[in-house]
Amino acid sequence: MFARLAACSHLPARVRQLNVSSVSIRSFSQTKFVAPRPHGKSFAHRSELKQAKRVVVKLGSAVVTRGDECGLALGRLASIVEQVAMLQNQGREMMIVTSGAVAFGKQRLRHEILLSQSVRQALHSGQNQLKEMAIPVLEARACAAAGQSGLMALYEAMFTQYSICTAQILVTNLDFHDEQKRRNLNSTLHELLRMNIVPIINTNDAVVPPPVPNSDMQGVNVISIKDNDSLAARLAVEMKADLLIALSDVQGLYDSPPGTDDAKLIDIFYPGDQQSITYGTKSRVGIGGMEAKVKAALWALQGGTSVVIANGTDPKVTGHVITDIVEGKKVGTFFSEVKPAGPTVEQQTEMARHAGRALASLDPDQRAEIICSLAELLTEKKDEILSANRRDMELATTSGRYSQALIDRLSLSTAKLNSLAIGLRQLSVSSRNSVGRVLRRTRISNNLELEQITVPIGVLLVIFESRPDCLPQVSALAIASGNALLLKGGKEAANTNRILHQLTQEALSIHGVSDAVQLVSTREEVEDLCHLDKVIDLIIPRGSSQLVRDIQRAAKGIPVLGHSEGVCHVYIDNEASIDKAIDIVRDSKCDYPAACNAMETLLIHRDLLRTPIFDQIIDMLRAENVKIHAGPRFASYLTFSPSEVKSLRTEYGDLECCIEVVDSMHDAVDHIHKYGSSHTDVIVTENEETAEQFLQQVDSACVFWNSSSRFADGYRFGLGAEVGISTARIHARGPVGLEGLLTTKWVLRGEGQTVADFSEQGSMKYLHENLPVPQGNFS
Repeated sequence: MFARLAACSHLPARVRQLNVSSVSIRSFSQTKFVAPRPHGKSFAHRSELKQAKRVVVKLGSAVVTRGDECGLALGRLASIVEQVAMLQNQGREMMIVTSGAVAFGKQRLRHEILLSQSVRQALHSGQNQLKEMAIPVLEARACAAAGQSGLMALYEAMFTQYSICTAQILVTNLDFHDEQKRRNLNSTLHELLRMNIVPIINTNDAVVPPPVPNSDMQGVNVISIKDNDSLAARLAVEMKADLLIALSDVQGLYDSPPGTDDAKLIDIFYPGDQQSITYGTKSRVGIGGMEAKVKAALWALQGGTSVVIANGTDPKVTGHVITDIVEGKKVGTFFSEVKPAGPTVEQQTEMARHAGRALASLDPDQRAEIICSLAELLTEKKDEILSANRRDMELATTSGRYSQALIDRLSLSTAKLNSLAIGLRQLSVSSRNSVGRVLRRTRISNNLELEQITVPIGVLLVIFESRPDCLPQVSALAIASGNALLLKGGKEAANTNRILHQLTQEALSIHGVSDAVQLVSTREEVEDLCHLDKVIDLIIPRGSSQLVRDIQRAAKGIPVLGHSEGVCHVYIDNEASIDKAIDIVRDSKCDYPAACNAMETLLIHRDLLRTPIFDQIIDMLRAENVKIHAGPRFASYLTFSPSEVKSLRTEYGDLECCIEVVDSMHDAVDHIHKYGSSHTDVIVTENEETAEQFLQQVDSACVFWNSSSRFADGYRFGLGAEVGISTARIHARGPVGLEGLLTTKWVLRGEGQTVADFSEQGSMKYLHENLPVPQGNFS
């Protein structure tokens, strides 16, 4: 018989029954059940891998074996088993094609040979000679025969921990050439999958002949089983698997041999691209190599199975590499038959960086001219912009997936476009004194002068939800500061973002730098963008607090500028003006409740309870349809109170707010420090001394006296535009405009001086003399 099946037959019947039933319960209770899909065409995009129902995981020799090639990497294997078990318990059908029998058998046979040496021989030879005793060369087939049972027992023990049963199947190339045997194999595997059992498949290395070079892998029905790569591909197509994950000891496929200076990981590989690939040497173990993996992957792809080649040995990712791939994350090399019309995001980043350097080298007046041109285009093309925006609004509303607050952010109007144009013109004026501005000049010694000048940060990645108006704002700021820019907007604003980006590139084209601002329109996950630490210098999220938190967690090695929440407070002091208090609270909460600078918590001095000012504020909020939540102290004063707040750190982003009572201005400050987000906080009082203490003591990015919290905005501050509001304590803080997108570099001009010249035995002395910096001076 071509296959040897061991379907947990040695386990007690009661245990086997419990294993299968517990899998079914976990499948339905932990995650949604994965529905099957019609087979015949591979997935076109990574994001679609979440739909994969049937998955083959191929474990290469380098993944399964230890570094000494004698024995198994148990910790790594346990991690892989855990991930496979997790996916199996989600309702997917998992199969494993594994190496490792030879390595496991080699370990056992070497141990057996050492034990078989006679004690007399060992004593006679001496300890030193025993250590140097030669171990005979072990034949691979014998090692495989000795190791296969132990390998399977290990898999079975590991999967049993997750209430999953396994079955072993050994095959050779001959088993696929005989039609009856091939049908039997297919039937056996389908029955195992139906029973919720994980098949573990390997070539029968104890009897398999040596691989013979041939010209196969040219058609769906022809492939020679020469190694586990070809075996995995053949099984994946035979079983109509949705996804084949081939784990090796490299990150994926590179455009040149890994380890060379210019080698870059290929994110997506398409049929036909193999002609441009140069393959390196094979791994330390195994018989395949990357060329064999690519051929097998392309063969599987032709048969309708998607393929990802990834690293299964990297300790940083081993524990989640399989689940990350199935979740559609950017791991390894994804094989796709659908080549996008536009560039990849990596290519877009390189294009932006190259054009950004040209942008930074333009004269200040040229950058200002680009910004003015964009402002003009916003006015001239307003009908096209508003038409695209209406399409987005209609789609967002009818989908039913978006909150009203998000839809409000999505909306554009003639007034908004006019305000944008005005802000951009303001920015064009200030941009003339940005890049290359000298901040400091120092004469270190005679004929040795140092300058500190402003320079662009590099490549910015701005991720924003709704808010299409932020696209021209951020673009203008990037242009003014000479930064390259990648924009990733939400799909709910796709039409509006597309035309605004086209207008931005039209403005940039007047000086030949249209590529400096790129709109990421591919199906890139935000988390994957946050991992491009080698090409992106700063991430700026604009959107919900959840978006900002997710990006801050996902960013690996890239600084994130932003605030996680906008929990803004307005404190009404016992010496506040009634009219001012009512107007400020109304504007702070009701002008634009979805904004991050809207009031979320109203703090009331205890003496104002049951007074006309308090009653009028409550009446105004009710008239404005603001839902009121009571803080713990406020609720204690009332017999019938509004719903008590669940958290005093809530950002509602809607017509809702919390009211809480404090005993004094100092208590208000303590409350803000404890529950606020360091965004914007306001005091309303006629007592100047109280106000000044509040302004000094509150440690937020914006602190106001007798004015609405809604003034916390780059345009209203006269910055022309902003990329967002930062609550960080380094670099930019508050509304971040042009200055916040610049960094500095030091330029030293000398005439051959060396540090040795300034030593104790040297002939020169440091002066460190500050020199005047002329206004408008550019290096």
